[in-house]
Amino acid sequence: MAGRTGNSKVNDFVVRFANVNGTGSASANFLFTKSIFRMGIPVTPKNIFPSNIQGLPTWYEVRVSEKGYLGRREGIDLVVAVNPQSMKGDVASVMPGGYFLYDSSKMLHAEYIRSDINYIGIPLMEMCNKEFTDPRQRQLFKNIVYVGALAALLDIELGVFEQLFKEQFAGKEKLVAPNMKALNMGVDYVKANFKCPLDIRLERRDLLKDAILVDGNSACGLGAVYAGATVVAWYPITPSTSVAEAFDNYASEFRIDKETGKKNYAIVQAEDELAAMGMVIGAGWNGARSFTATSGPGVSLMNEFLGLAYFAEIPAVLIDVQRTGPSTGMPTRTQQSDIMEAAYASHGDTKHVLLFPSTPKECFDMTADAFDLAEELQTPIMLMTDLDLGMNDHVSPPFEWDDKRVYKRGKVLNAEELDKIERFGRYLDKDGDGIPYRTLPGTHPTKGAFVTRGTSRDEYAVYTEDGDAYARNMDRLIKKWHTAKDMVPAPQIYQKKNESSSGIIFFGTSTYAAEEAMDILKEKKVSVDALRLKSFPFNKTVEAFINSHDRIFVVEQNRDAQLRSLMMIELGTDANKLIPVLNYNGMPITADNIIKQVLGVLSPAPQLKKVS
Repeated sequence: MAGRTGNSKVNDFVVRFANVNGTGSASANFLFTKSIFRMGIPVTPKNIFPSNIQGLPTWYEVRVSEKGYLGRREGIDLVVAVNPQSMKGDVASVMPGGYFLYDSSKMLHAEYIRSDINYIGIPLMEMCNKEFTDPRQRQLFKNIVYVGALAALLDIELGVFEQLFKEQFAGKEKLVAPNMKALNMGVDYVKANFKCPLDIRLERRDLLKDAILVDGNSACGLGAVYAGATVVAWYPITPSTSVAEAFDNYASEFRIDKETGKKNYAIVQAEDELAAMGMVIGAGWNGARSFTATSGPGVSLMNEFLGLAYFAEIPAVLIDVQRTGPSTGMPTRTQQSDIMEAAYASHGDTKHVLLFPSTPKECFDMTADAFDLAEELQTPIMLMTDLDLGMNDHVSPPFEWDDKRVYKRGKVLNAEELDKIERFGRYLDKDGDGIPYRTLPGTHPTKGAFVTRGTSRDEYAVYTEDGDAYARNMDRLIKKWHTAKDMVPAPQIYQKKNESSSGIIFFGTSTYAAEEAMDILKEKKVSVDALRLKSFPFNKTVEAFINSHDRIFVVEQNRDAQLRSLMMIELGTDANKLIPVLNYNGMPITADNIIKQVLGVLSPAPQLKKVS
């Protein structure tokens, strides 16, 4: 074990696990994350996995940050390497002075030796072959052994693991003892052969209070249940599948009729994404709160029906868990690359409301809000999450729900109200806000809407190809769009008054890295005002923020600066004023990346003069 230089790092480091997909490592690695969380220390994991079922390399990064910085960080302090396929890259990823923990059952090849890092060899497979006879147990317990080694090396409280095992194996208590045995095998070996703890270590804190550790997809599923959704139609696609699964799990607990035992909800796995969206629209037209969940390829297929819902003005909710594209792209990598596709989905002139959650709590809250907005505005609402937020676990404030909350159903006329109307006009703008009144099918025996269509019509829903009638309808729809600006979630401003001529705008999971970058820039005496977008369309606050600064850095995770393009299109902002800060390699953006790009503009490196 080579010597390490530098100061001790307490509650401030990154551990990366390098495993083989399909070997049961995921539960062991999550056990490691939960143990830190239970010690009251902010922690964030990133699961980096291949799109095939098993056999290829997979990584799991865990960042520990006492300051609460929960974005991905560049640089690895300790690698747990148990996959020969990726070992060359894993060795290279360790920061100078860092640690490389590996299975020493076989000798480490000379090409993996670096003089500037520390090696911790543990004969994981040899130990498990000796203690366990079942081949599957040997593999699974090997993962627990290295977690035990980390417990000793990083000073994690063993009592935390025992409690976690008891919770995990509730009803299967016999499994607690062998798991604790495997854990202690790792603890005992490390303590007998290495100095413990390392100079990167953990100390118990009470920094999390009532926070929870949860993924965004589960939060969306639960939010839909609380929002009163009763219909979900979907087609499986990574990384959104677990949204529908979470809804099913929660609905089966909370949406069962106590007297009959029957389900008060319906879940339909459609033949494809287009059919799923059609079912959602049909259910929404009939008055049910309905939604679907998909990713970029699914949104592409749903374009036609999204245009129908926009033009016929039917409530619908779509949760888009974004991944890399185009085409199949990298299905298990994250990106914010569906922004333009979602904003203007469908042919013709369409504009769709988008919501941008940054945390699991916001996934819960905004999912619930999406159903209210869909009915109030009579239009599709798209919740734009991504793989990082959707599938990775995040420290989040607890979810809250007001039991007195009343669902906002919007302008829906009942039979009594229809009786008072001489002639019902489905697309009349009675209130001057662009939002017409609607009815649910069968509300009245003779009045109200019984059918709908995607063709041009007049204010009374009578088919027409008259150009003036079509133009009036399109003008009313854009009036409704402007009304929506004051109904969608407002942006977050980070300063009471502007302190700089430069501003930075970010949204979604870019928030974690952007907030950390802002703190580091402040330490460097670089002042940047900040705004976090929560929705589209942009309201006056966004426009005022942009207009009050000389330059705006726009942070987003795609190649083509799609959010920047939206600002140019919708606000008419000068392209030279909007400076893109981009990341599109499929990994979550880091604070280091943002700082490098921002300082490259504010403090460019001096250019060497040519000597003639």
